[in-house]
Formats: sequence, C-alpha cells, structure tokens
Amino acid sequence: MRRFITSIIVAAAAVVAIAGTSQEEIAARLTRSASNHTIYPETNLPALTPAPAGYEAFYIDHYGRHGSRWLTRQSSYQRPVDVLMKGHNDGLLTEQGERLLVTLRQILAASMNRAGELSDKGAEQHQRIAERMYNNFPSVFTDGAVVDARSTVVIRCILSMQNATMTLRKLNPNLRITTDASYHDMYYLGYGHGEDTLANHISDEIYRHTNEMYEENVHPERFVKQLYTVPDSLPMPVAQRLMRDVFDIAGSLQGHHAFDNIDLFHLFTGDEIFELWRMRNIDWYTRRANSPMNGNRMPFITRALVRDFLDKADAAVASGEHGAALRFGHGTIVLPLACMLELDNVNLSTTDLDNLHNVWKCYDIIPKACNVQLVFYRNAAGDVLVKALFNEHEATLPVATDMAPYYHWKDLRAYYEKKLATEIDWSAHAE
Repeated sequence: MRRFITSIIVAAAAVVAIAGTSQEEIAARLTRSASNHTIYPETNLPALTPAPAGYEAFYIDHYGRHGSRWLTRQSSYQRPVDVLMKGHNDGLLTEQGERLLVTLRQILAASMNRAGELSDKGAEQHQRIAERMYNNFPSVFTDGAVVDARSTVVIRCILSMQNATMTLRKLNPNLRITTDASYHDMYYLGYGHGEDTLANHISDEIYRHTNEMYEENVHPERFVKQLYTVPDSLPMPVAQRLMRDVFDIAGSLQGHHAFDNIDLFHLFTGDEIFELWRMRNIDWYTRRANSPMNGNRMPFITRALVRDFLDKADAAVASGEHGAALRFGHGTIVLPLACMLELDNVNLSTTDLDNLHNVWKCYDIIPKACNVQLVFYRNAAGDVLVKALFNEHEATLPVATDMAPYYHWKDLRAYYEKKLATEIDWSAHAE
C-alpha cells in the first residue's frame, strides 16, 4: 500500500495546474471545488425522455443524501479561529489576517452547537426535489398511493425526510405516507453493520496514506504569507491544516442563506483551489468508490441496500399499487450505491490518479442532496421497464436495452441478483 501511494505522490507532484475539463469547470464556478459540500445543482436540469407508448410510471425506489449542512465537527470552525487568535495575541497578523479572524469568529458563533445539522438551504433542497419528483411522475403519486419514507437516525437525514414528505403531503393530502427513523434500518441505510464496519477500517487505512498526498502537494506558504507578518512563525503542519480548514469553511458557506455575501475563496489562487479539490477528489474516489486501492470492494457495502431496493420493487410490481420507497441517508452511501448500480461512469476503476480529475469528478456525483431514483413503468400487458435518474439526470444502466434510457426490469433484476451473490473478502488489506 505505502509503495503504491509513494509512486502516486511522486507523479502527482508534477501535477499543479493541468488544463482540463474539471479545472475549467471549477474556474467557472468556484463552489464546485467544495467537493461533497457543493450545493445541489438545480438549474438547467434536462428534460426527461417520455415513456414509451403505453407505459406509465407507478413506483419509485429512491435513496437520497441529506441536504446542505453545517460541517460535521465543531472543531472545523474552532481550530482556525484558535490558530489566528494566537497570531492576533502575538501581534503577528496582517490586516488580511485580522479581517479573516473577524469573519471566522462570526461563522463560529453562528455554528455553535449546530455541527452536522441540516441548514436552511438543505431543507429547501429536499422540498424542491420532492416537488419535481411529484411533477415528473404524477402517476406514481395518485390518491391512495403508499409512500414509505425511512431515514438513518441522524437528525439532518430525518429533517431531510420530513421536508420531502411534508412537500408531498402538501401536493396531495390523499397520499398514504409513513415515516420512520430507527436503528432497525441502519444495517442497510447507514453504518455500523458487518461489511460496513470492516470497510471503514479499509477506508481509514487508505486515508492515512492519501493524507500524505495533501502534505506533499498542498503548499501553504503563499496563503500564510498574506495572513502573517512572520509566516515562518507557523510550523508547516499547522500552516497546512489552517489552509485546509479555511478552504473547507469557504466551500461550505454556499449551503447557508446567512453566508451568501461572504467569500473566502479570494484568499486562494486558482491553482491552490484546483489542487485542494483534486486531493479531495482522490480521497473520495480511493476510499468510497470502485477503486483498486480499496480492492474494488466499497460498492459492496451497499449490498443490503440494493437488496432492499429489489425486494420492495418486487413487492410493488406484484401488488399493482402505486407509490414510492424513499430512503434518506449519507453521501458515503450514495457514492458506493451509484457504483454498485453502475450508473453512468461512476463505477470507474482506475489506478491513474494523476488523470482522475478529468474522468471522475466528485462535485458531479455527491453534492449535497445527491440522490438515486429508479422509476418503474408498466403497460397493460404487465411488462415492466425501469429508468434511472442520478441527481435527476437520466443515467445509463449496466444491461443492454432496445429503448434507452428505459431498461427491462427482468434483465436489470437478474444482473443485480448475480452481482449481489459475489463473494467479497473484507479481511484482506487494501492494495
């Protein structure tokens, strides 16, 4: 593992400002550099392909990440304030440093006791997603349709579920909506069960090494120089951590109405922004996607979730009823789920991390409120088709079809049943 990472670090050192699609996209909209903190992209959503003649939507299998939130640890807000306060007390801050300290203290005060909680924009995201779901597939949400909504026990997910179901109930009070958030369902919605526990050990092992890539490729000297009159007063590990903390806060502000007028990206150059994002992109890919570095095992932490998708879809097909199964959880589940389902190119497997940013971009995959929707259609003869929406864009699926973007359920179901039967050795170390 260490030998493989070391070779990547050496190669990556030369990659500072590669011209490419991702760099152009980030330059055009800096908030994309926030990776998993990127706000849900709701503008310019594409029109959906009409269903084939004679087919009507009747059921939706769904898993969605919570909406925009506060950073999950209070220390993420507190730590940079503490560092800059020491610089202030020692008389070492520049005017820029003093201004940053004032801003960060304001953000810290607003964040107090809210670590990890859903933001105002996060609530609105799920309201709008639910409204579009209802309007896109009105035949699913007819009077008496059953909507079974479940969430992990984490409050931001529960509130995301509440905002979605509240919207659906407002649109049609005659829906039969049930909601639940229980440890009973955590084995497929979230964390803490067999395979996932072992997978977390692999993820943590990879993180220790990918963190070395940050240390090798993130250079805080220019960043610190604008904040400190004596830049060398900050040890290198503290300087790097300060730069990363401020960058994380800068990216997270887009998720709050109260911070719409605060910009911290101006503290970074374009190259620094791109490189900080590139490191995070590699981190997400290697730890939670279909990466050879984790033995291509991470998609399989969603095995129980895919089983739930299939079983509930089978029940809906058999019953003939209309409705939806709505599940609310986390980006660390949406990403491996999208890999397991093989949506578009999310399941990419590559060791070429130098060029990963050109072919796999986390801001497109796991923004806040990212979601998977499998929409089921049937005709009068009882034939069932499925269309996949990934972040409300029609997605390709891993079986052949004669009517894309629609797929025959019997073919897709057989493919996933075979994949679920794959044996995975979780005891082996990451490659």
